[in-house]
Amino acid sequence: MTKTKVLISGASVAGPVLAYFLHRDGYDVTVVERVPKLRDSGYAVDFRGQALDILEEMGILAEVREHDTKMRGTTLVDERGVETGRLPAEVFAGELEVPKRDLTRILHRVTADDVAYVFDDSISALTRHASGVTVEFERSAAGEFDLVFGADGVYSKVRQLTFGPHTGMLRHLGLSGVGFSTANHIGLDRGGVLQHTANTAIYLVGLGAAERLTVSLSFATASPALDRCGRDEQEAAVRAAFSGHAWEAPRLLEAMSEADDFYFGSSCQVHLDRWSCGRIALVGDAGYCAAPTSGMGTSQALLGAWTLARSLASAGGDHTTAFAAYEAELRPYVTENQVKGRQAATMFGGEAISAGSQPTTS
Repeated sequence: MTKTKVLISGASVAGPVLAYFLHRDGYDVTVVERVPKLRDSGYAVDFRGQALDILEEMGILAEVREHDTKMRGTTLVDERGVETGRLPAEVFAGELEVPKRDLTRILHRVTADDVAYVFDDSISALTRHASGVTVEFERSAAGEFDLVFGADGVYSKVRQLTFGPHTGMLRHLGLSGVGFSTANHIGLDRGGVLQHTANTAIYLVGLGAAERLTVSLSFATASPALDRCGRDEQEAAVRAAFSGHAWEAPRLLEAMSEADDFYFGSSCQVHLDRWSCGRIALVGDAGYCAAPTSGMGTSQALLGAWTLARSLASAGGDHTTAFAAYEAELRPYVTENQVKGRQAATMFGGEAISAGSQPTTS
């Protein structure tokens, strides 16, 4: 019997988790990822609720726990760096928190022998027809697949090719920022420090590597336009936002320019009326990002991939029935997480965004 042939775009979290469950259910799975190799960077990610059960079902919960950051909580400070309060560890670290690179490595290891991974390539065109999808790639030869899944993040190529331009699908939460690491000059050990004003926030985290400090500098923005700019323009925007700030700001701005792991991004949510079109479906941030401020991105990716695979299994492979069931079950959970994301944006310098806010036009 011929196996159902599927393509997943994206090898971060949702993609490998979906690949794991689809392979288990008898599918022939290929994962394509645009970066040249497995990602070895990113902030720590946390798990809450049912996400832990999914890790257990995959047989990796114990291994993931070995990388627990064991965060002790976050100290709130004023503009002079004087402590004003504390937040418990679970606010930012959930029930379990691990470095993103360790999670990515584990997910790849448990799928690499059964799933075909194609790195340094990306989908360039999708042609839907009655019996499948013709996929063209930037580097590889074109191929035919029965189903295609976009697990390729907020700026999903699969979503863009299937549903249209990003404009109108992204809702900016009034917040952009930079992340990088530097020397741990304040000796922060398994804890965080957060200083926020009406329009800016400095968040410092010291994890297991005592000599390194993870830095997040975020500030209010009108749109995610800076995401498409070069590093020089992005750094200039950060400097302008934190001009005149005291405490650690001057030293951190200097360290920013020297960082070799500089990352800039805006907090956006993805809002779509539907997550599938024919034989193509979206999972994780590509379909329903709740924004990093929600604290639910990784758990939502796990639950989304698991729900999608289970819906296909329950429907006997009938993708039309499965995709409808997947969305009906998951959408209330996503809606709740997106509300959390909007509410929490204010803590990091963003603006209060209502449920009826308009999608970004940038």
